[in-house]
Amino acid sequence: MLATETNPMPGDELKAEKMPGHWLLARLGKRVLRPGGRQLTLRMIDALNIGPSDAVIEFAPGLGETARMILNKKPASYTAVECDEDAAGLVQKFLQGPEQRCVVGLAEDTGLPDVPATVVYGEAMLSMQTPEKKTRIVREAHRLLQSGGRYGIHELCLIPDNLDESTKLEIQNDLSTVIHHGTRPLTIAEWQGLLESEGYLVQTHTQVPMHMLEPWRLIQDEGVFGSMRFAFNLLCNPEGRRRVLGMRQVFHKYRDHLAAVMMIAKKKEVVPQGRNRRPALHKCLKTSVFRRLDPCDSEPIGHHCSPFSSATAILPAAKMSCPTA
Repeated sequence: MLATETNPMPGDELKAEKMPGHWLLARLGKRVLRPGGRQLTLRMIDALNIGPSDAVIEFAPGLGETARMILNKKPASYTAVECDEDAAGLVQKFLQGPEQRCVVGLAEDTGLPDVPATVVYGEAMLSMQTPEKKTRIVREAHRLLQSGGRYGIHELCLIPDNLDESTKLEIQNDLSTVIHHGTRPLTIAEWQGLLESEGYLVQTHTQVPMHMLEPWRLIQDEGVFGSMRFAFNLLCNPEGRRRVLGMRQVFHKYRDHLAAVMMIAKKKEVVPQGRNRRPALHKCLKTSVFRRLDPCDSEPIGHHCSPFSSATAILPAAKMSCPTA
């Protein structure tokens, strides 16, 4: 008999040999299911700088461990989007008031209105998606965020950035086999490229080793009692023990190429079309060697100036060196 709570757990209806790895670990009593552990989650939360004025959305809260940390920051609102009904029920139980809720839905198509949120984040979920779905999820976060809002991710990553494609494919296949779920981590450069391609500016990232099932990490993440509970459940569940040892073997096999990354990005500010075009041109005219007369001034500028030259006559030359406004 497993030493776990009596509440329905995600994947309860599945046998241990068929259950996705993250829900198997949760069934065995593991509560921190993030690749970089509790410490990297805390770094992400610190970097997101959440305060009482923030409207926060979390994708795939799982058992809600990070949600509890976020709620300690007392944001103005918190909304979780979870596709698993059992997991959503677990999270909803500790949410309070109308400004805290967990809805059942998909991260790539939340159904939430254009709020807008100031913070969106998700952990250990993009790595499990196809390239197309990764893009859709990142795009949905962008839709929900206000201009200048923060987006945080905490995911598996491959190292180094120039890792050859055959090794990437081998790691993806082995991870997918032992976890029983498609797993497609990216390199740090690829994660950054994904975010930037969807309208974000990456502000910071932190990389740590992938030590999820190492004994010292278990104690750090779960505490002494939680680690003992997990070990006891492993002893009582031969099939679960076989699966967990298989995952740990793959993690160890690729320890030189597997890591965890936390990345914080900002939704780029939206500049209305046509805004600031004159200042940009004005600056360019002042700095261009082709200029003759600043169109905003009545006096010639610089030793190249001629009071008889026309600003409009030199616009084509100035345009060549102007940044797009």
